[in-house]
Amino acid sequence: MSLLDIAVRVASVPAKYKHIKFKPPKSVQKAAEKGLEYRRKSGKGALTEAQAAKAGVGSGVARAKSLKRGQNQSPSTIKRMVNFFSRHEKNKSIEPGKSPWEDAGYVAWLTWGGDPGKAWANKVKRQMESADKKEKS
Repeated sequence: MSLLDIAVRVASVPAKYKHIKFKPPKSVQKAAEKGLEYRRKSGKGALTEAQAAKAGVGSGVARAKSLKRGQNQSPSTIKRMVNFFSRHEKNKSIEPGKSPWEDAGYVAWLTWGGDPGKAWANKVKRQMESADKKEKS
């Protein structure tokens, strides 16, 4: 990522959110890294950017790479993460008899940051909502 890309990403955060940390914690980075490792091992879980574009959805592989690198996530990405986790909660458990890397749902869950990612995205979204309310009053 170039300095210009970083500047654009930072500039895209409204002033009302400047106090919020959009950088994923280490636990989220590690979960995403594990998801990428499992995906490389099995080819299962998480759409590539090409597959996601074709389906009109976000790419789990792109998200995992960004999270793994500890890059700041945008407010809109945080909302997408919260939505992903709420839709895919049912897929996060490893199916009986399968290894973790063989379970596509579990791999996808990890690529978005796993349980730590869910907790972090929900926390950041709550902070954003609080800042939104404060701005309105």
